[in-house]
Amino acid sequence: MKTSFKANFIFLFTILLLVSCSRKKDKFINRNFHAITAEYNTLFNGYNALDAGRKSLNDGYSDNYWDVLPIERMQISDEIILPGQSKNSDFTKAEEKAVKAIQKHSMNIEGKERNPQIDEAYLLLGKARYFDQRFVPALEAFNYILYKYPASDKINQAKIWREKTNIRLDNNELAIKNLKRLLFVQEVEDQDLADATSMLAQAYLNTKSVDSAITQLQIAANATKSNDERGRYQFILGQLYNQLGYKDSANIAFDKVIELNRKTPRIYMISAYIEKIKNFDYSTQNKSELLELLTELEEDRENRPFLDKIYHQKANFYLDNNLDSLAITYFNKSLRTRSKDSQLIARNYETLGNMNFDVSEYKLAGFYYDSTLINLEENSKPYRVIKRKRNNLEDVIYYEEVAKVNDSIIKLVKASPEERLDFFNAFIEDIKAKEAAEKEQAEAEEQLANLNSAVTSVPNNQTNIGSRSAGLPGQASTFYFYNPTTVAYGKNEFLKNWGDRPLEDNWRWSSKVKSGGGASSVAGANVLALASDEERYNPEFYISKIPSEAKEIDSISKERNYAYYQLGLIYKEKFKEYELAKTKFVNLLNSNPEERLILPSKYNLLKIYEALGENGEAAIANNEIISKYPDSRYATILSNPDLVSDTDADSPEALYEALYHQYENQEFAEVISKSEDYINRFDGEPIVPKMELLKATASGRLFGLEAYSKQINNIAVTYANTPEGIEAQAIEANVLPKLANTKFTVANDSISSGYKVVFKFDEANKEQIKTFKETIDKVLKNIKYYSLSSSVDVYNPKTTFVVVHGLKNEQVAKTFDQLLTKEDKKKIKQPYFSIASENYQIVQIHKNLDAYLSKNNK
Repeated sequence: MKTSFKANFIFLFTILLLVSCSRKKDKFINRNFHAITAEYNTLFNGYNALDAGRKSLNDGYSDNYWDVLPIERMQISDEIILPGQSKNSDFTKAEEKAVKAIQKHSMNIEGKERNPQIDEAYLLLGKARYFDQRFVPALEAFNYILYKYPASDKINQAKIWREKTNIRLDNNELAIKNLKRLLFVQEVEDQDLADATSMLAQAYLNTKSVDSAITQLQIAANATKSNDERGRYQFILGQLYNQLGYKDSANIAFDKVIELNRKTPRIYMISAYIEKIKNFDYSTQNKSELLELLTELEEDRENRPFLDKIYHQKANFYLDNNLDSLAITYFNKSLRTRSKDSQLIARNYETLGNMNFDVSEYKLAGFYYDSTLINLEENSKPYRVIKRKRNNLEDVIYYEEVAKVNDSIIKLVKASPEERLDFFNAFIEDIKAKEAAEKEQAEAEEQLANLNSAVTSVPNNQTNIGSRSAGLPGQASTFYFYNPTTVAYGKNEFLKNWGDRPLEDNWRWSSKVKSGGGASSVAGANVLALASDEERYNPEFYISKIPSEAKEIDSISKERNYAYYQLGLIYKEKFKEYELAKTKFVNLLNSNPEERLILPSKYNLLKIYEALGENGEAAIANNEIISKYPDSRYATILSNPDLVSDTDADSPEALYEALYHQYENQEFAEVISKSEDYINRFDGEPIVPKMELLKATASGRLFGLEAYSKQINNIAVTYANTPEGIEAQAIEANVLPKLANTKFTVANDSISSGYKVVFKFDEANKEQIKTFKETIDKVLKNIKYYSLSSSVDVYNPKTTFVVVHGLKNEQVAKTFDQLLTKEDKKKIKQPYFSIASENYQIVQIHKNLDAYLSKNNK
């Protein structure tokens, strides 16, 4: 009996289940079956997947507190997603569940949806697409709800999410219009009101309407049920008030964030404290209370994840109160926290760089600016500002190093044998002390490595065999770059092969040696690396390396003097550091400089005396220049200051402009000759590298690639740290290899970019060339069906070409005279040859016309 009852019950339940599964019958049991199944199965799993995806999205997102925060925490990626792809598998799963709910449980009967959960499915579908950053498909889902389910209880949410999507699609004006209509027409309350007004605030922010955004954000902060959102909205309000200059209102908003304490993410509270501290008025408020607050924040254990920000702000406090040593300590503390905030790291390095810059520690400042650049977005405005400042320091660092090294060498040259011996004995003791310390450290590392091996050899499932260190936490790694012994060996081998070179592009070039670029400097950089074990501890080995020949010593002195001159100019012109500039010029004049550096140094000293208000010294320098160098340009400037300016006809800039004009007119021989004269006349001035580059280019046009290559190499080495030197290095690395080809191409109309007809003249017949050019121009106008032009091209000092351009066919170029009328043939009797444009370029670059003509005649 019991068995019969159970069987009957199962049978009836199965029949009932099958009947209720139908989506075509509008019955109470059918509607509720599909509604419950959709809500508590498919949609439940879909929303779980959506929440998981949002959590992973938030975990991977980092707010930029240096700028006004966005209302919604969501990282927008520029990555292009192809159809069928997804950025997050959780959102894909949520979308699949939403689609499944629609396909399996939709009850669209007679044009009306009978399942009350389907609008929820479409809402889930739109949200999943929205967070997966597929905004157009998301918009379609939200619009479908508005079209198909106008009476839905989710209608307000659908409208809000549609406008969120419009904002992401940059349709801000449309979003503002629709959200204002929603708030005016509908009674929107609670969280829907918070969501609508917060999104309206974002749209206003996007359109730069900050006042309107503040009004809406205040409503959102009061209406939201989420303390996370309330803390964020209040913090953004404070940022907006600060942006408008209302510091009191900003501080009130930040206080509301602080009052939330643990109810909201702690980062909001810490950031609110920091923003309030930035608004601190040192002239009216109590500094001791501020320092006490900073110390309290620093010592609170809960704030450990945010010490990078707290240390940075405390460093700024000390900096504002002229406590530089404490400021430096806390900037370095902030850096040691290994912060993930790249902008904070960049500001720490930049401030340290500025502090060193202000005390004329330019080399150290340069290192800090290098670190700053690494942590800034390339090509951003802050990046360009720091990059320009760093480039200005390049020459200072280079020439200071040259001066330092060469001063040391000259000092050793002048030292007595006893002084040299004492110096190198002390040097050898330093080497021994460093090697002893390195040996002790290497032994400690080896012991740790042995312990590490012993631990990893023990069969223990919890041993981290696959990790990089493969040992206990805190143990040293046996990886090559974590072993100081092998690293030291590698460094020594590098020094042996390459010398001491900076970490930068093209480091293998000879011009990149740190110690100054001269032969003596290169040798000095490698002395220790090349020494044998016996020689390393023998002072006589080092003494033997001191230059002894007069020519070599003179070269080192000249190199040092030129570095002094360049440093004086840089400190005077670029940094306005007149005391430093004066020191360099005075040291130069006391070092028996070459004649070419004396007069410009005295003139620059005169200008420095005037800038410093040292009128007596200025008057002496003025009289000395006028009396001792009466025929110089400087004497003319000082004698007639009203008649002469820096842009007069005899200024280096004006002469360069005139020279460049001659270059454009293909007066290459004249350009080369005058360049050499000007380079000697203005030696030591910033215009010289430009003239050298112009001379090299003119030489290349007149004499070919070999002459050009030789001079470019000279510029790259001699003026390595000037813009022209850097340009020459780029030419040497990238351009010259492409110009090395001397192989003529085989004529092919489908490949060649065109053909030229060339008439050859001797350079001496300038009048004949001019007359022929005028004639050919008239003749070319009479040729039908072709758009032809002519030019005069210098080939070499003895030969000039008149070239006809615009022919596309080889055969037409070879029979150019057949294009002429009978009358014009009588005018053009000069012999010619045809050449493909590519081959003409090779001929002009390599000056190998004879090779081309002999090949062509064959």
